[in-house]
Amino acid sequence: MDVHRVILRRSRELTVLLMMTSLVGCTSVPTTRPSSSGPTSGTEPQTVQLKVMEFNIEYGGEGVEFSSVAKAIRAADADVVAIEEAWGNMPAIAADLGWEYDPATQILSRFPMHAPGGAEGRYTLVEVQPGAVAAIANVHLPSSPYSPFKIRDGAKPGDILEAERRVRLEALRPFLHELSTLVRQQIPVFLVGDFNAPSHLDWTEAAVGIREHVRYPLAWPVSRAVERAGFMDSFRDVHPDPVSDQGITWPASRPFVKGYNPGRNGAAADRIDFVYAAGPAIPVDSFILGEPDAHGVDVVVEPWPSDHRALVSVFEVTPASPPVFVSVTPRLVDAGGDVRVAFNAPTEWDAHVTVIPAGGAPSEALDVLAGGGAETLSTDGWPPGGNRARLVDGSGETRAAASYWVREPEEGAVVSTKTHEFGVGEPIIVLWRNAPGNRWDWVGIYRRGADPNVAYYLQWAYTEASIVGAAILGEDANGPWPLKPGAYSVYLLEDDGYETLAAATFRVRP
Repeated sequence: MDVHRVILRRSRELTVLLMMTSLVGCTSVPTTRPSSSGPTSGTEPQTVQLKVMEFNIEYGGEGVEFSSVAKAIRAADADVVAIEEAWGNMPAIAADLGWEYDPATQILSRFPMHAPGGAEGRYTLVEVQPGAVAAIANVHLPSSPYSPFKIRDGAKPGDILEAERRVRLEALRPFLHELSTLVRQQIPVFLVGDFNAPSHLDWTEAAVGIREHVRYPLAWPVSRAVERAGFMDSFRDVHPDPVSDQGITWPASRPFVKGYNPGRNGAAADRIDFVYAAGPAIPVDSFILGEPDAHGVDVVVEPWPSDHRALVSVFEVTPASPPVFVSVTPRLVDAGGDVRVAFNAPTEWDAHVTVIPAGGAPSEALDVLAGGGAETLSTDGWPPGGNRARLVDGSGETRAAASYWVREPEEGAVVSTKTHEFGVGEPIIVLWRNAPGNRWDWVGIYRRGADPNVAYYLQWAYTEASIVGAAILGEDANGPWPLKPGAYSVYLLEDDGYETLAAATFRVRP
């Protein structure tokens, strides 16, 4: 749960023959399980065991003891970990573990990973076996309004269902749409994250009264939608009784920190962190990591670093041949730096990759890769701006695409508004470029000159892992509306945290 934004209301809130091991689809460090030089033609994927972990580390894992984050991952013996609230600490966690990480999805893996360019940061591919993959998506759904609090305070079922559909279900729909294609291809798919909403499998008639705020059975829209999309709730599949195995993941009673301590003040406890699975992935175990002396915690880590407990589910997985894709890594590179281009396509396509430089026309495209595999490309002499890599078949049809950006080495992140002045009630259009592309980089509006480390934000939106993008902040965004007349600042902030990457000012006129 993104409690620092909700409760405190503070601004602290793959040919099949592709040699996947040659790919650098994510920002990476050496993997502890290097795969072979590539798959052998005609080999069939074998069923393997895979441990998938969900972990909201709160405050970047720095609130209690940062080393406990990697300590917990090791204690879980996890293979793949979805992280929320990383606060820019993914590189440090990956380096500690000696694993790879993908900033656009906030996923760590002991196996090689590859991020498809067309997935818009919604999933990454994990090479569970040489040349065979599973897909994993990481979500952190909006945390406000938090419905268990509303129910505790007397809200009726209809009001809760309407809010859940409007807020969290709308945020989840693009992921379900993107992942459904992979499910139809019989690729094992995992949908993991902090959903900030309970499950209909927990709020049953038999469970009413088990916790003070569970006052009626409820068909929670998000969990129902995930189930209808073909995913199973791994914890509840292994532990089917919501009364005897509640599986509470929030809040955890971690050590006291300055600020909000939900585990110590009677916050409405529930299971809001999930590892969902679809396709050839069968859950065989599921367990919870957390603090000492806590009911339902299976693996204790001390000190526990987060207000969330972590969930690990163990699967028998039959990985699949990768889907068609092209990728470029990194997505933001200094001029003259190198990028890694890779793709997967059926051999009969006679496919190759072309790159169109920033500001160029399709006729200026350069052939940079053919026959499958990966190649390093220098950006020396390329103009700053967006470049597009296209996977093209023998007939010239584009089958997949990926974008990356070149910037001058001295140029940092930039944020601005469409104009310097807006009327009361007029949506604030915020633009950015050269953002680092983390899953949960965000833009926030504050009173002019306010320090995001201590002040309350007024409006905010995630950048959705984009390098260049825009957001419309208004009545459908997060925060009070309309903004009153006055002077304001807009900040580009890093990765669910409060490190200011860029700032600009604007006014709202009377």
